[in-house]
Amino acid sequence: MTAQQSSTAPVGPRPDGEDQFPAGAQVFVRDEVWLVRNSVRTEHDGAKVDVVGVSDFVRDQEAVFFTGLDTIELIDPRRTKLVRDESSNFRRSRLFLEAVLRKTALPQSERRLALADSFLLDSLPYQRRPAELALSGRNLRPRLLIADVVGLGKTLEIGLTLAELIRRGRGERLLVVTPQHVLEQFQHELWTRFAIPLVRLDSVGIERIQREIPAGRNPFTYFKRVIVSIDTLKNTDQYKHHLERINWDAVVIDESHNLINRGSLRNQLAQILAPRTDALILASATPHNGDAKSFAELIGLLDPAAIRDPEHYRAEDIEHLFIRRTKISPEVREQMKGQWADRGPSQSVRCAATPTEEKIFEELAAVWLPGENGTSVSGVPLFPYTLLKSFLSSHAALKATVSARIKTLEKKDEPTATRAELAALRTLQELVEPLAEADSAKFAALVEQLKAIGVGPKSDARVVVFSERVQTLEWLRTVLPAALGFRGRAAEESTRVMHGGLSDEQQMQCVEDFGLADAPVRVLLTGDVASEGVNLHRQCHQLIHYDVPWSLIRIEQRNGRIDRYGQAHQPQFRALILTSEVEGAKDDTVVAERLLDREDQAHRALGTAEAVTGLYRAEAEEKSLIQDLLRGRTVDESLDAHRAEAEADAAMDDFLADFFGSVGDAGPGAENADPQDTEGKGAGTSAPGNAAVPRLFTSTAEFLDEALSEVFPDATTSLDLHRDTESGLLSFRPPTDLVHRLKALPLDYVREQRLRERLLVTFNRRLAEHSLKRARESSTSSWPEISLLTDLHPVVEWLTDKVLVRLGRQEALIITADVPEPTYLVQGVYSNALGRPTVVKWMGVTRGGTVEDDMVGLLHRSGVGPTMANPMRHSEPATALEAGIPDALAAAEQFLDRHRDAWDEPLRKPIDDYKARLGDWEQPTLAGERTKKSLASLADSLLTTGRPLMRVLAVLVPDPEAPAPPPPTA
Repeated sequence: MTAQQSSTAPVGPRPDGEDQFPAGAQVFVRDEVWLVRNSVRTEHDGAKVDVVGVSDFVRDQEAVFFTGLDTIELIDPRRTKLVRDESSNFRRSRLFLEAVLRKTALPQSERRLALADSFLLDSLPYQRRPAELALSGRNLRPRLLIADVVGLGKTLEIGLTLAELIRRGRGERLLVVTPQHVLEQFQHELWTRFAIPLVRLDSVGIERIQREIPAGRNPFTYFKRVIVSIDTLKNTDQYKHHLERINWDAVVIDESHNLINRGSLRNQLAQILAPRTDALILASATPHNGDAKSFAELIGLLDPAAIRDPEHYRAEDIEHLFIRRTKISPEVREQMKGQWADRGPSQSVRCAATPTEEKIFEELAAVWLPGENGTSVSGVPLFPYTLLKSFLSSHAALKATVSARIKTLEKKDEPTATRAELAALRTLQELVEPLAEADSAKFAALVEQLKAIGVGPKSDARVVVFSERVQTLEWLRTVLPAALGFRGRAAEESTRVMHGGLSDEQQMQCVEDFGLADAPVRVLLTGDVASEGVNLHRQCHQLIHYDVPWSLIRIEQRNGRIDRYGQAHQPQFRALILTSEVEGAKDDTVVAERLLDREDQAHRALGTAEAVTGLYRAEAEEKSLIQDLLRGRTVDESLDAHRAEAEADAAMDDFLADFFGSVGDAGPGAENADPQDTEGKGAGTSAPGNAAVPRLFTSTAEFLDEALSEVFPDATTSLDLHRDTESGLLSFRPPTDLVHRLKALPLDYVREQRLRERLLVTFNRRLAEHSLKRARESSTSSWPEISLLTDLHPVVEWLTDKVLVRLGRQEALIITADVPEPTYLVQGVYSNALGRPTVVKWMGVTRGGTVEDDMVGLLHRSGVGPTMANPMRHSEPATALEAGIPDALAAAEQFLDRHRDAWDEPLRKPIDDYKARLGDWEQPTLAGERTKKSLASLADSLLTTGRPLMRVLAVLVPDPEAPAPPPPTA
């Protein structure tokens, strides 16, 4: 079969070699309309045409057609059929034009933000910087690492970036990968704040999908936008073959420092996903482990050619991919005034050891940690400190550690070598066995502190209590409620435990319940599983370290759970410090108290404690500290020595020193910068200005109101629609086609709010915010009853599509307006080889061939608006107007061709700059050369190619009975 064209234009290749199916053209295949992305000749099957669906049934579906196998009809805009608009106020035409404006993706040339002011969040320019960096064009694709310190709002920054990508047609297929305990939190934020729905999948959910779809079909194609736990997805043996066969528009990987270790399952997952997505957003407050090569590998996921020498590079080498701010960064500090309470000091609560605890201190000091002149009974140098840390946590943790060590030594079956240590362990076992809560100074202090805060049966006060040891957490759960006065069911509900041994659902439920104001939980006992990424600040500003981790990074991560953006009260931190009178005892004043003080100093001076030791990983900090204690160093000597060593290391100076200030922080005066500047040094050099988005209606609310009236004239009956004009609340019963779209929303949300029965939506931000706040105060659901309508909301998208399908294929409307002669409204779109728009122009073309590229301005000057009258009369028949379409299109295309080079220049320069950098990137391996060629090919594919896609949208005609315009004055 052959390709066909609905016009007299030649079908075969053009004389200049231009493809007969240019990128951006629309084609008609198998009764559906498709957009051409690319077309190449094949040896046997004619032209191979890569397309993406345009018409409703195949919208956004990718396909490949061959002219030797299918009839491919190139839709010719010259054959557009004109129809009269007989609606009141030309509502049908105005809605159609607005719908086309809304559905057309913003072009690659539009670098500014289009949607930042429309979401349910505070207007904080610093949170817009990552989105602006992603769109800046300084990298070939929207790829970046957001490395803001704990609490600045990385999830919101990711949401803004994804929203802008969606508006540009680059966010249809989304994959978000997070740790399991923050899945629901992340999903909740993206929907309630941005109306970006993500379907949460776990291994059970994926298996359920596989049972429902045909055998062999990829389960990850079932939903367009999904969020999955990295612990589920890292099972590459189970999911690798599916992930290798799917491409994404955008992939987000939270806590991406876990990807660094080469060969790990998480690293393998990242290596699979990175080449199969256009946009890639990595997020981590601790993005590296102190090793230059490891961090270079992480950056290589974003841009393989960004770093020439993986052992020697500086922040400016990757500033197009990396952004990092701290709480004391100038822009952040200025914008957060009054919106984020300053943290209080870390208060040490000293607890004098009880007599039974002193006996254990005596045993540890004499036998296990005897000081400089003694020898430990243990042949493993680090184990005595494991015992010490267990004891400083609780007698329950010490019991578990001693028992585990006894079992390990007994299995060795080496009685001579292990006799002394086993005897010492059994002595400890005898000392610790009878201990109960009455023997614990820390427990008594904890109860006293909690009561002082106000925790009790008649109070709403909440506290997070951290401990490193699961045994400590479980023991506290059994004894703490009664000590606080809780009885019966209240005792069970008042205290919750969260640690890594719980399932995904259990962890997420703990976090959700703690964030609901009227949930009965008052104390959350948690391990360090909650120290990364979890929001615990909604109803809480009090945190107690029952034991203190021997790492500045871990202390800061813990504190960041309540010290974060959105915290309305001053965060308060306490640490229980067990003290001893035993000579030589290493109590909490030796290590824990000093670490608390140093973390507090670093946070206030630097905004982060991560760079103090120069080790950058919590595990490395703790191991190094214990080794220094074994050498006789104090905590302060250990911290200062490592910092000095790091500063003396030339490679470190070249590498990590640059990264622990602020990279991409705009600082004062950024709001005056040029938002379209693509040559600045980082995202911070330009303010996130507003994009020039053409709109015929003054607001989305006005558009939705008229669209409802047009599509559902009897909405009160057919949709059971109710409007509260005072509050702006819309309540209606969703019809079947909208219910079908709701499957893309979080399942828990749809079920808990019974969305299939009734939808409650609003444009009133205060009402939506109040609903979200009320949901947090509910014990039944954290999902708000009312959602904010944004341009991305499924209800707005559904109505926009309903407006578009009311006009037939290749039809355009005739509008009587205040124009002197017929004027054709024409859309012109240049695309790149990937089928993405590079330049979009909205033109008005008169019968005389004059072209104006401000269609919206023309419509307003011509009186097209909600108050215009439809006189139901026309100056000439539709057939006569149709005869002028070819000339109007020719004039429009000539206009586009004349200006193409000028419009292309802002796109071409950053691509040329990237190719120049790529030319300097030398790789000795064959794989490196293949990567270089692939990136060069990608760069070329982003440039404008082929002819523009032309489309006639409407025709403005003069009113035949309108008074003639006055003659021009002399």
